[in-house]
Amino acid sequence: MAERRAMLHRRLILAAAALPLLARPSLGQGRFPTRPIRIITPWPPGGSLDALQRTMFDIMGRDLGQNIVSENMPGARGTRAAIFLTQQAQPDGYTLAHHHLSILRHPFLTRQPTWDPVADFSYIMQLSGFVFGTVVRNDARWRTLAEVFADARTRPGRISFSTSGIATTNHLAMEELASRERCELLHVPFRGAQEGVTALLGRQIDMVADAQAWRPQVETGEFRLLSVWTRTRLPSFPDAPTLNDLGYNMSVTSPYGFVGPKGLPPEIVDTLHRSMRKALQDEASQAVMRRWEMPDEYLGPREYLAFAAERVAYERATVARLGLSID
Repeated sequence: MAERRAMLHRRLILAAAALPLLARPSLGQGRFPTRPIRIITPWPPGGSLDALQRTMFDIMGRDLGQNIVSENMPGARGTRAAIFLTQQAQPDGYTLAHHHLSILRHPFLTRQPTWDPVADFSYIMQLSGFVFGTVVRNDARWRTLAEVFADARTRPGRISFSTSGIATTNHLAMEELASRERCELLHVPFRGAQEGVTALLGRQIDMVADAQAWRPQVETGEFRLLSVWTRTRLPSFPDAPTLNDLGYNMSVTSPYGFVGPKGLPPEIVDTLHRSMRKALQDEASQAVMRRWEMPDEYLGPREYLAFAAERVAYERATVARLGLSID
């Protein structure tokens, strides 16, 4: 009996000693991240988006103990980052991308194989949106957006406006406005908002309809801000009417965030989301948002995925209603 009790005691000691070994992760698992993380942005550098992301990436780098490498990959209507994620990136958390509404819309604009806008990405966090507006040079003949449309009705296709690409959110919004006003404008797409600003400064176009790379020129008086597309007026430009003020019952912010390739492990999504949210809430990031009056569009992984699934139905219907195609 005593020998049996002794044997049982030895077994309990051996089992207890084995518990820490069982609790340890395997050597292959490691800690994430163990090397720099690459985040691709499908727009040129500059403007509010670039300022916010670079501030956040610096904070995330300190938080995660690894550099966050920002890479701009403009062109192809803002889809190059999505193409890279779906065709080349591994689901390991080391390659991520800035994600925007054109990625949700793109598959419905072409008959070519692209991606499933919901299933082919791992949604991590939505953070903000664009402050869009329409601006002209200060010496332009138009003082209001209504005057632009009235002039366009007498000169179809002669008044030009720039956007950051064909079938982008701001392009579709301008087409919607022109349709309501029964006028025809000439669309001039660029790779990003800053290129449109440069073209307007050089008198190559008549108007910019894009994100707020135009802000410095409006502040110095070189440009005249005819409208903003936010829900309410911007405190820094209180005289600029919103599209709601002008009777269109529209607000356009085109929310954006970060995604990874399909199949990103939930624990990596959680680590990235926690760091991104911490970076967004940091005072340095909040100062950038206040400086550029950027909307707070934060959504966590589940909510961001749900938003994307709901928005895809809207984008599909909009493309069909307007008869849009890039083929």
